[in-house]
Amino acid sequence: MRFLFFIVLLSACATPAPDFFGAARYEVTKGGIDFVVFQKGSAVEVVRLGYLTRAQRAPVARLMSAAAAEATGCRVIPNSMRTKISGDTGVARFDIDCLG
Repeated sequence: MRFLFFIVLLSACATPAPDFFGAARYEVTKGGIDFVVFQKGSAVEVVRLGYLTRAQRAPVARLMSAAAAEATGCRVIPNSMRTKISGDTGVARFDIDCLG
């Protein structure tokens, strides 16, 4: 039972990938979905929080990009979204332009 509690507790946390340790952290809600955005230089990592059914995942890529722009105040570079697993809606990285 303690193990299950520990797993549930950890699943509520959003931590960045190791190369984003020390990054600025922002929390944003877009389209009713909560995101955590980590910014380090001209890159961001966006983590979606909570469970979504397959049908609910369709707008997530667009909302992740919007969350990155809102959190950082920077322009998200078009077509820069990268995921470790093709079609993943849980974690994505984007390149951003904060100068233009």
